[in-house]
Parts: sequence; C-alpha cells; structure tokens
Amino acid sequence: MAYKFVDNYREKGARKQLVELLKSRGIQDKEVLRAIGKVPRHYFFDETFWGQAYKDIAFPIGQGQTISQPYTVAYQTELLQIKPGNKVLEIGTGSGYQACILLELGADLYTVERQERLYERTRKVLPHMGYRPHFFLGDGSLGIPQHAPFDKIIVTAGAPFVPELMLKQLRIGGVLVIPVGNEKEQKMVTVIRAGENEYDKIELDTFRFVPLLGDQAW
Repeated sequence: MAYKFVDNYREKGARKQLVELLKSRGIQDKEVLRAIGKVPRHYFFDETFWGQAYKDIAFPIGQGQTISQPYTVAYQTELLQIKPGNKVLEIGTGSGYQACILLELGADLYTVERQERLYERTRKVLPHMGYRPHFFLGDGSLGIPQHAPFDKIIVTAGAPFVPELMLKQLRIGGVLVIPVGNEKEQKMVTVIRAGENEYDKIELDTFRFVPLLGDQAW
C-alpha cells in the first residue's frame, strides 16, 4: 500500500495558527507547542476532511473512536512533563496522533490499542511518517506489565476509576494522567507515585472522552 503525505505551506500555516490558539487557551510548555506545530494532524484524516484537521475539535476515526481535540492532546501531554528518554505507556493508540506528539518529545513509547483495525492501520502508517513506537494489540486497561515499570502513563479514554494494575506499573516518582468519571464526562486526574504504596492524586478540569473498555474499565 502506498502512502501519500503532502504537507505544504497551507497546512504548515494552519498548524502555526493552531499553536497560537492553544497558547491563548493556556498551554505554556514550549516543547509541547513545538511538537503540535510539527506533527501533520491532517495525515490522520481522509483527504476529504483535511479542512477539519487544524480546528480545535475531536473528529471520528471509525470503530466508535475519535482523534482527540488538539487542546486535549496538548493538555494531557503538558501534564506528563515528558523528558527525552522517558519510558512512556500510552493506553489507546487510536489514530496515532497523540503517539506522534509523545515521540516528538523524545519518549520511548509503548502504545496499546484494543481495536484491531485501528491497530493495524496505525502500525503501518506511523513508520511511513518516521515514527516508530512499540505497538501492542490488547486490553489497555491492564497496561503492559511485561514492559513495566514506566516513567509516565497516559490514558486517552475515559475510565470509571484509576486501575490498580496501572498504578503498579509506574516507577516511584512516575506520573499517570487519566480522565476519570462517568460515560458522559470525566475529570482529568494526575497521579504521582510517591512511594511503594503511596500515591498523590490531583483532580483537574472536566473533559469528554470515549469510554475506556476492558477488564479494568467499562
């Protein structure tokens, strides 16, 4: 299968405008903004919908999933405070856009997706864009215990609670960012593993995500 990627002045200009919009909404991390300004979000859309790619909206990608709103991607990423070389677990590969942002920041990324069609597409497309995370197909609510511990964990779907198995896969000092709530809206939650059995939890703003499905979720 051939992949045709076109990124001209129009798309680059639209990304610059998106970065300015995210700044106006409170995103301050320069590296996060740099990554948003570099990753071509329109590559994750059918060409028919390229005009929607740089609007600050979520968009359907099939299988009942969406590509997250750029503000949400930037918000979660900023909370993670990624440092180059951090070992990061992403729960919910989806389109692969969030994965590319994390890779731009220098993450050693492990990403898991439960929807086989999305997994197969992303596993083929991302390397053509120059991004090579470690891909996994399975129940993300269980994490990837065989590759733990992780410095950072990001969950890109709404969970009914913080899965205990995920917490145990964090390094001490590690950070988990996860939306927690009901199926209509969730609070963004940051959890820092302060000790072997000690966790500091902070509740932040309200968002709407597709539900996290799995043994430790809905």
